[in-house]
Amino acid sequence: MKKDIEIPIVKNVHIVIIHEWNEEFLDKDWNVYIVNNRTTGIEMTMVVSKGYDGDRKTSIMRHSIGDIEAKSFKKVEVVQDDVLALNNEFFVTFYDDNKLYEKRFVFEKNTIVEKNLVRIPLMRKEGIYAN
Repeated sequence: MKKDIEIPIVKNVHIVIIHEWNEEFLDKDWNVYIVNNRTTGIEMTMVVSKGYDGDRKTSIMRHSIGDIEAKSFKKVEVVQDDVLALNNEFFVTFYDDNKLYEKRFVFEKNTIVEKNLVRIPLMRKEGIYAN
């Protein structure tokens, strides 16, 4: 029955965006990372991303990230500057201890700006956490 279904809560897994220097293009890019700040690794990680604002929408991107060790991070994608004016959603699913976890993260439109940067301790860089 419904009362028997356990829905595990995602803790210590984050989506962050970092403004980083790109040596190839000699400019800064906004790069999205998934951060596993748990004491255990996570497995079979998938991230589905999209941008939206009313009728304006981006393509849906699916990223197979695989396993992420404890206290580590992996890059998901680069976000183009024109997409920053949209809501950017990242739907994360992964397994840990034979349980499926899922969580929706959102960067609200126009919040990905330099003034909102905070320290991301595990990465030792400045970035923005998704809600």
